[in-house]
Amino acid sequence: MRVVALTSEDDFEGWRDAARSLAAARIDPSEVVWQVGDQPGDLFGDEAVLPSAAPELRVSRRFVGLAQEAILHSDPERFALLYTLLTRVIARPGSIEDKADPLLRRLDDMAKSVRRDIHKMRAFLRFREVADDSGPRFIAWFEPDHHIVHANARFFVDRFHTMRWSILTPEVSLHWDGETLTEGPGASKADAPQDDPVEAVWKTYYASIFNPARLKTGAMLKEMPRKYWKNMPETALVGELIKGARARELAMVETARTTGPGDNATKAWAALRDEAAACTRCHLYKHATQTVFGEGPVDAPLMLIGEQPGDQEDIAGRPFVGPAGQLLDDALAQAGIDRSAAYLTNAVKHFKFEPRGKRRIHSTPDAGEINACRWWVEQELLIVRPKVVIALGATAARSLLGKAVTISRERGRAIPLDSGAEAWITVHPSYLLRLPDPEAKAAQHAAFIADLRTAAARL
Repeated sequence: MRVVALTSEDDFEGWRDAARSLAAARIDPSEVVWQVGDQPGDLFGDEAVLPSAAPELRVSRRFVGLAQEAILHSDPERFALLYTLLTRVIARPGSIEDKADPLLRRLDDMAKSVRRDIHKMRAFLRFREVADDSGPRFIAWFEPDHHIVHANARFFVDRFHTMRWSILTPEVSLHWDGETLTEGPGASKADAPQDDPVEAVWKTYYASIFNPARLKTGAMLKEMPRKYWKNMPETALVGELIKGARARELAMVETARTTGPGDNATKAWAALRDEAAACTRCHLYKHATQTVFGEGPVDAPLMLIGEQPGDQEDIAGRPFVGPAGQLLDDALAQAGIDRSAAYLTNAVKHFKFEPRGKRRIHSTPDAGEINACRWWVEQELLIVRPKVVIALGATAARSLLGKAVTISRERGRAIPLDSGAEAWITVHPSYLLRLPDPEAKAAQHAAFIADLRTAAARL
């Protein structure tokens, strides 16, 4: 019996190196015991002797992606299950696509559960403000189902890189001082503050979008499990909102003729827009004229996301009113899309530019600025709930997908989003304006219209 000791519950690199060596030595899965840290192993087992450099072993991206996610699951058998699958994939590479395989289905379900837990941490974690010797610090408490804290660290560093924060969980704690991320031991909920003045903002926002019908059908419980309620300030309102749900439903029916079904969404959108008007999440607000928020119907089935406002948009306070906006209007019309029926917004809400004399020259937002503004885009998506989202350019694609992508590689295909919507990626209209060759411009313009038409057809 071979015993393999991994350094942590999410030690993918350690598992990968050990699995490579064991597979190269043709060690049967039944002869391997996997354990973490100083856990007691098999009393009759031998410690696995592994080479200093794991041998090269080629497997598909599908297997690697599955292993990276499933290994974060809390199931103690995950390491053994993955090694068993690895030995099968080595023997029969096509088995990684065998959807009837119970082992593969089990690991796929584990990976899906991990992805869901990662999403819940991002959606339901709430920071509360405290003060220390260095100024304000934001602390959050979260109880994950799986070992996802390290996997989520980069997300929170990118999203809140201008804040000093700590995320406390039972297993491990993360601390960000604005420059360095450090790790500490696990904590308890008592170590986190229980409330702060910022909660009033969350409660106002939550009350404005509360839909009693969703709660009664169980959709809210599915999206926001009860275990997270106690950690989120806005859900302190749930009891009172439920008590008055019937009265509000009757009032909604009575006033439906004048308010319409989208009234709550409209209120939530207006509250979000007003909050964004005072946004200081990154330094761009210091030089821009104003926040340029999205516009369009709050129940639009189609949303278009651009890069950032330009010079004219910055002055007017509206998206896509300059030269690129005029080109977009023309392309939308040729694609059979009514601009007034779509919701248009930008990945970054403030104009980033370099002054040259009296002119302000557009400057591409960097990753930190995109991430700082991504929260606003996510809230717009939650309120509008479009069926199809078109990302115009690389900046918009990065904001929507949370990672850098290549337009030429992703263009022309539907990309499923967690919300159930489809994302489509194409070029930004300003790219067409910059093309010097008339023939190339005409060809790219036709391709752009085709992209818009294809995405809109999905509606």
